[in-house]
Amino acid sequence: MTGRRMTVGKHVAWIALVLLLAAVMQALPATEGRAQDYPTHSVRIIVPFGAGGPADVVARVLGDAFQQDFKQPFVIENRPGAGSVIGTQEVAKSPPDGYTLLLVSNAQTANESLVPQRKYDLMRDLAPIAPLNVADLVMVVHPSVPATTLKQFIALAKSKPGKLNYASSGQGTPYHMAGELFKAMAGIDVVHVPYRNSGEARSGVIGGQVQMMIDSVTTMAPNVAAGQVRALATTGTKRSAALPDVPTAAEAGLPGYEATIWLGLMAPKGTPQPIIDKLNTAVTDAIKRPEIIKLWADQGAIPMLMTPVEFDKFLRGDIVKWADVVKRFPDKP
Repeated sequence: MTGRRMTVGKHVAWIALVLLLAAVMQALPATEGRAQDYPTHSVRIIVPFGAGGPADVVARVLGDAFQQDFKQPFVIENRPGAGSVIGTQEVAKSPPDGYTLLLVSNAQTANESLVPQRKYDLMRDLAPIAPLNVADLVMVVHPSVPATTLKQFIALAKSKPGKLNYASSGQGTPYHMAGELFKAMAGIDVVHVPYRNSGEARSGVIGGQVQMMIDSVTTMAPNVAAGQVRALATTGTKRSAALPDVPTAAEAGLPGYEATIWLGLMAPKGTPQPIIDKLNTAVTDAIKRPEIIKLWADQGAIPMLMTPVEFDKFLRGDIVKWADVVKRFPDKP
């Protein structure tokens, strides 16, 4: 009797194993099939910043390229607020099916140490797809500011501690972090004035409501050319092709200072890997196109090429980098 029970038990276990394997085998082709067919309808790219800024501009270039490749609409939706937290949280909580994507920048990696009350964790709740490009920033002042060089502005700020201010598009954004790093390295006290988005911050310095801003070369260069603001320095290791007559911060008297804005693409964690890989390939194909390379070069941006694994490593390193920078701030932002 005992032997019969063991035989029956083994038989039941064998049937269960066969059914499990069958289910797994059935699921695998389904996943592959979804990736091959993807996308079958419109895809949202959430930009957690305001319209008109570099993230929005780059997202629309990418969306147009994807739409041509995939023959489906890629809809850009701006969800600004809380220094990118609102839009990022929306994507983190979205279904992991590849139909909601996130435009990510160093704002999100900085927020990992700046905003502890977030309801998401970047690397836990989102999956890296690919980086897009990287661009230098430019320090500008309103023409009424009595400083025509970076050294003169630093001297002016030291003579008036707490009296000058600078604009950003919100806490944790690349412009805010660049400003705080500038304050720490220059040893000055200028007041941070956060706006809801980069467009409003840009209008603030152009209109003279704030004295200074560190903005993307991509979007501020036309305002420099029009004389609406005065450029003091760019923030890369070499001069920007978009502003070749403007010295770097190191050339202008602040050696070691460097700040950039990079942009990339992520999806909700759990998005099938074949879809992630398909999107990574599409990004790589798009940013290798001569017309996109030229467009971005004219704006001072350089394409970035990485696999999802490489981008994952890059993101984790950037989180550590900005956490270390925050520790250097004389007063935590």
